Amino acid sequence: MSEPDEDGADSAHANADRGERIAKWLARAGVASRRDAEKLLPGGRVKLNNTLVSHPASFVQPGDIVQVDGRVIDAPDRARLWRYHKPDGLVTTHRDPEGRPTVFASLPPGLPRVVSVGRLDLGSEGLLLLTNDGSLARRLELPSNGWIRRYRVRVFGMVDERRLADLVRGSEIDGVRYGPIEAGLDSRKGDNAWITVALREGRNREVRRVMLDLNLHVSRLIRTAYGPFQLGTLARRELEEVQGKVLREQVPGLAPAPRH
Repeated sequence: MSEPDEDGADSAHANADRGERIAKWLARAGVASRRDAEKLLPGGRVKLNNTLVSHPASFVQPGDIVQVDGRVIDAPDRARLWRYHKPDGLVTTHRDPEGRPTVFASLPPGLPRVVSVGRLDLGSEGLLLLTNDGSLARRLELPSNGWIRRYRVRVFGMVDERRLADLVRGSEIDGVRYGPIEAGLDSRKGDNAWITVALREGRNREVRRVMLDLNLHVSRLIRTAYGPFQLGTLARRELEEVQGKVLREQVPGLAPAPRH
């Protein structure tokens, strides 16, 4: 379980002398999310200065050598963020046990190792944020940010606009409680319609499940915005880095990683 205020100034000051927790260091280096980095430790896969690390309360200082599975990990670079237009048919994972094509295998060469901010499932498309900093990814995913995720959804079925408007009150489906969703009908042609959807939490397959509860089958799901970051005119599979100045403006307190 993570410590409170782990990214706050008091915490940073308290840990300045002993360094940075190894899982957070690995996350910032783009190895994995902080949670997944912690899972590497009990398996004897991580070494710090040639000594196996098994406890998360291990700290990395400037000049230390960190290895994962025998590979030396470069010290974290400054936090970077990219906008990527994910097409459907790709899974948002580094390795898929079913052998399906992945987002990360489709990225251009020369890119540092990146992790996604949230996910889009196999059949979904649109804006996917990618970062080289696992701690930043975790921070951007927190519901406490209040960032709105926006989607355009094509559905098949008869849209009941009253029930659509009622989603703003939240809903419960199969015992799962979903937060408020703003949804409105854009256009309709026969049994097909386009709906705009805005939500703050974004649980797994939330939009599809909520639409199905309204007797609507989702045939296309496009994320157009994640907080202040927009899909814009990005073509499918196009990748564009967010300028550092813009990133710092949108994520207060974000600072360049120290040079080791």
